[in-house]
Amino acid sequence: MQFLEKKSVIGMIHVQALPGTPNHKMSLRDISVLAVKEAKQYENAKLDAIIIENMHDVPYMKGFVGPEIIAGMTVVAKAIREAVCLPIGIQILAGANMEALAVAKAADLDFIRAEGFVFGHVADEGYIDSCAGELMRYRKMIDADKVKVFTDIKKKHSSHAITSDVDIVETAHAAEFFLSDGLIITGSSTGKVVDIRELDALKDLVSKPILIGSGITDDNISEYWTFANAFIVGSHFKEAGYWMNPISNERLNKFMSVVSQLRNT
Repeated sequence: MQFLEKKSVIGMIHVQALPGTPNHKMSLRDISVLAVKEAKQYENAKLDAIIIENMHDVPYMKGFVGPEIIAGMTVVAKAIREAVCLPIGIQILAGANMEALAVAKAADLDFIRAEGFVFGHVADEGYIDSCAGELMRYRKMIDADKVKVFTDIKKKHSSHAITSDVDIVETAHAAEFFLSDGLIITGSSTGKVVDIRELDALKDLVSKPILIGSGITDDNISEYWTFANAFIVGSHFKEAGYWMNPISNERLNKFMSVVSQLRNT
C-alpha cells in the first residue's frame, strides 16, 4: 500500500460499545459521530491512516460476532469513509476476521487487522486457531483483493506456549507464505513495548512490511524508527495515555512533531 512506502503513523479509533454488548449506552448515530470526530482529529494532525476497532465491546466473542456488531461497525466505518480521505482499516475483536473483511468490502476500506492468521494460540477468550486458508479464500470469493490483510504475529494478550518451539521469524515466514500483506508485531499487552530483539531478528529476513502494534510513544519512537514501516498508535494519543479516554490534541501534536523531526533527519 502506498502509505506504507514511508514511515507511517496509523491512529486507532476505539469504537464505543455497540448494541448488544454489556457496556452499550450510546445510540449508533452518536457512536458514529464520535468516531468521525476522532477520525478528523487524526486527519488534521496529518496521520497517514486510521484503523477502527470495537475495543469497548468487552468481553469479546471468540472468532465471530453477531450480525448486530457487523451492522454497527459497517455504519461507523461508512461514516468515517465519507468524512476523511485517509486510508482506513478495521479490526473486529476477537478474531472475527471474516466479518472484518466483509465490513471492509461494504464500506470501501483499505485493510484489516487479522488475529490468529497462522499457528494457534491461547487468548483471553480461549483457544484461537489459525485462519489463513479460510480468510484468504473468503477475500477472493467476495472480490475484496484490494483489501489488504495485515496479520498479528505472536499476538499480545495471548499465551504462545503451544508454539514455543516456533520462533517469531519462522512464524513471520509462515504468514508471508500464506499471503499476509503485512506483519504486525506487539508487546505482551496493550500499551506494552515491543521487544527490539525480535524486531532486529525480523527486519532483514522478511519481505513484507512490518507494523509495530503496541507501546509506541513520542519518547520511544526514535528507538523503533528503523525497524518498522508503520506504527499503530492508540492509547498514547488518549488523555493520560489511557485507551478509554478522549483523544488529547496536545499528545497527538507532540507525537507528530517528533515524527516530523525523525522524517527530516
